[in-house]
Amino acid sequence: MSSSSTVAALALRGEEQEVALAEARAVRAVVLDGDYAATLDAILAGLESGIVEEEHLEEVDRLLTLALQAGRVRALYGPGGEQAALRLFRRLPTGAELGATAKAVNDALGALAGRELQQASVAVSGPGAFTLTLVTDGAELSVKLDRQGIRVGSVGL
Repeated sequence: MSSSSTVAALALRGEEQEVALAEARAVRAVVLDGDYAATLDAILAGLESGIVEEEHLEEVDRLLTLALQAGRVRALYGPGGEQAALRLFRRLPTGAELGATAKAVNDALGALAGRELQQASVAVSGPGAFTLTLVTDGAELSVKLDRQGIRVGSVGL
């Protein structure tokens, strides 16, 4: 997901900082030189002080997203570490953007409250992509779910 949200520098604390720092160190251990090594060194310096600078948010976002998706965070740091990483993820650009799209979907679903559900269906719209359609008395809502997240597909009243 490409992030268009602007998030200022983030202060980290406790387990959020520990997990992010450990993951950045693990990546730095295999990146021996070059521009990316220098970027990782700058990120590590910030993480050690408890700050993710604005210019490093996207890279920390990518590192943490990969570690969460791969199951590495839970395997190495347990459920508590995973929860800390997820709290941090929600404050990073991708997590903030996903949270905003989830809120938009919840707002659209709220328009169906109190209506009688007449039909609910799920259709495959591509590899790893689905559309949930809800039809009520007087309204139809489709929600798209795929690797880019969740979003309202269409609303008909």
